[in-house]
Amino acid sequence: MAGVTIAAEWQLLGDKYYRKPTLYTLQWPKSIDLTRNKVACAPFSGPIAIIRDDSKIVQLYAESALRKLRIFNSAGRLISETVWRNPGGRLIGLSWTDEHILVCITQNGTVFRYDIHANLIEPNISLGPDCFEHDVVECVFWGNGFVCMNEKFDLFCVSDLKNENPKVVKLAETGLDEFPLCMTVIEPQYTMSGNVEVLVAVGDHVLVVEEDGVQSVGDGLGPIQKMVVSCNGKLLACFTHDGQLLVMPTDFSSMIFEYACESALAPEQLGWCGMDSVLLYWDEMLMMVGPYGDPVRYLYDESIIIIPECDGARILSNSTMEFLQRVPSSTESIFKIGSTEPAALLYDALDHFDRRSAKADENLRLIRDSLPEAVEACVDAAGHEFDPSLQQSLLRAASYGQAFCSQFQRESIQEMSKTLRVLNAVRSLEIGIPLSIQQYKLLTPSVLIGRLVNAHQHLLALRISDYLGMNQEVVIMHWACSKITVSSAIPDATLLEILLDKLKLSRSISYAAVAAHADQTGRRKLAAMLVEHEPLSSKQVPLLLGIGEEDTALTKATESGDTDLVYLVLFHIWQKRPALELFGMIQARPLARDLFIRYTRCYKHEFLKDFFLSTGQLHDVAYLLWKESWEIAKNPMASRGSPLHGPRVKLIEKAQNLFAETKEHVFESKAAEEHARLLRMQHELEVSTKQPIFVDSSISDTIRTCIVLGNHRAALKVKTEFKVSEKRWYWLKVFALATIRDWDALEKFSKEKRPPIGFRPFVEACIDADEKGEAAKYISKLTDAREKAEAYARIGMAKEAADAASQTKDGELLERLKNTLQQNSTASSIFDTLRDRLSFPGVS
Repeated sequence: MAGVTIAAEWQLLGDKYYRKPTLYTLQWPKSIDLTRNKVACAPFSGPIAIIRDDSKIVQLYAESALRKLRIFNSAGRLISETVWRNPGGRLIGLSWTDEHILVCITQNGTVFRYDIHANLIEPNISLGPDCFEHDVVECVFWGNGFVCMNEKFDLFCVSDLKNENPKVVKLAETGLDEFPLCMTVIEPQYTMSGNVEVLVAVGDHVLVVEEDGVQSVGDGLGPIQKMVVSCNGKLLACFTHDGQLLVMPTDFSSMIFEYACESALAPEQLGWCGMDSVLLYWDEMLMMVGPYGDPVRYLYDESIIIIPECDGARILSNSTMEFLQRVPSSTESIFKIGSTEPAALLYDALDHFDRRSAKADENLRLIRDSLPEAVEACVDAAGHEFDPSLQQSLLRAASYGQAFCSQFQRESIQEMSKTLRVLNAVRSLEIGIPLSIQQYKLLTPSVLIGRLVNAHQHLLALRISDYLGMNQEVVIMHWACSKITVSSAIPDATLLEILLDKLKLSRSISYAAVAAHADQTGRRKLAAMLVEHEPLSSKQVPLLLGIGEEDTALTKATESGDTDLVYLVLFHIWQKRPALELFGMIQARPLARDLFIRYTRCYKHEFLKDFFLSTGQLHDVAYLLWKESWEIAKNPMASRGSPLHGPRVKLIEKAQNLFAETKEHVFESKAAEEHARLLRMQHELEVSTKQPIFVDSSISDTIRTCIVLGNHRAALKVKTEFKVSEKRWYWLKVFALATIRDWDALEKFSKEKRPPIGFRPFVEACIDADEKGEAAKYISKLTDAREKAEAYARIGMAKEAADAASQTKDGELLERLKNTLQQNSTASSIFDTLRDRLSFPGVS
């Protein structure tokens, strides 16, 4: 009997059954009349926005003259309201985006956005001077965008309302000289170009307007008074001037079906019911037309609004919310009058089983081979029902059949039960989201939870998240931020305890994000208390800087050991605080101090000098000054009497004075003092010689260069000034004279007195200059026979080398000298004779 009662309410359209269950008896005030209001209903069972239509006459004393924007859930429960100040002229368009942002477009082209709690979202959007000077007259909306037309017939598009500052694009010129009969849009996701296409009905054809151009299509269709695109963007339903309902692809390539309506009067509303039929609404009459069969008519004694959905259409009246949909095939197989489908027999078997009738077993035997399909149909039908008791009956039938069917997966019944518990929870009057199972699957649980959160239904969102095994972090985070916003009267310490009690439910919660929200709402102390609980330094430190807790931020950054974080804090403090405060903060923190020194040593010497001076590290300042003097030296203009030379010397002298103030740096002080004296002397030499070859050379090189240039007096002055030893002086002068090949001066120098370095350097200098004759002069003066023999061998004087070697009586030396002169056969003979004469054993 239950099946008969259920099927009796269905209507047949062609060969398809439709049903129209009442979802809610609306809870809003009885004074609400849809005919006197502008109404926007969000798809997927979203909220309803209502504001009095200022183009309609209001009965005196019937309601307040103060206009209010009111937002209800689908059950008619008030969510929020606000006073509408009429800031931009008459309200032209009203619609919800996919994110449940209410978009209100006014006559002067100003776009206002409100959240579900009627809070105005800044900034407002202006459609530009064209719409300000020439009023907006028509708007068409889709998911997250809209198109509007002004009095000049120009079209303007905003395609991304999710953006904080959406871009307004003017579409191609339409060339119209009168208002179109109607217009609609094909959403960007369904077009080849990826941009919105606006269909404008003009005369007996349709203009397809895009950003790049205009195309004329559908010639000869006749004036179209209404048209609407299906939810998948593939089909277009049109109502023509002669009362014809046409359905065709959106590319106008063919005609799918035509239906001649009884009236040529255009319907007040035209909309799709899922993808199977089209709804037309005239005053008090709703007609549903399908491709086959006679239309179905529904009569109403009050005004209604059609809300297209992916699997049907919701119908809103002053008193009820209904859902018109095609009867699912599984439901039809069970409850159709006279049905003998396996699912119907299974459902009937459960009824017999409950009444302890033996016919239950008879039904099961009849469908034994089709039992899995029957169980599956019962499960599917349960998902499509809105009545919990009927859901329960169908699932009990599925469980009953599953007990006799090992092939069916038990998880299917469990998953459906879980889904229905979620759907029933959000369908309650308080929540008012009457989703069908198909809408729920298309919307996804995560989006549903997001919508519950935005509606501040945090407890239900948390329970559903937990029940479905989803991450609860988003819910808890939103709850915490909302709690902070509305709890301005609660002391920080008390509110912190309340927040922590819930925040600890999620291990991955970002305390820093909650603290950031607290800071944005002006509760800086609460923010500082919250950020202490953030385990990730990478999130904790930036927030501490944002709320002015630089000292704590520096401590946390150094404790983390993350050098990037430490540098982040250092640069922040550097910009915000006086230098001495920064120095004091980093002095007690070795990591921060070392990183600061490393950076400033490379890029900010003056700042580093100030730091070292503030901490009494005078020797470090001296090193920096010395380094700066070398940086000046890299300038090519720092020699040749350049004024840059003076600052170099002064820097080194400052360094010397600073070194002198500490006992530990006596050597550095002496070295700096000598460096300054040497630079002065070298500078004077460059000025006098007009040759930039002295500055920054060593003392030895300076002496050598003076001798090479013939300036022996200057070389002697450098020797005296820097107390160069006699041995070093002789080495430098010998090789310098050999460099300029002044052999007479070299010989004279060798005879001034007995050289303290001996005559070997003289020999080396002559040999290096390839002057063997000059070298021989000094080889004869060598006192060591071994050195003399080797020297003679190097210049090829074999006999003299042999004579000197014979004095050593060293067979190894003889052999080595023979190898040195092996290319000289005469020399080899001399050494062989000498070896035989001396008869050195072991030498071959």
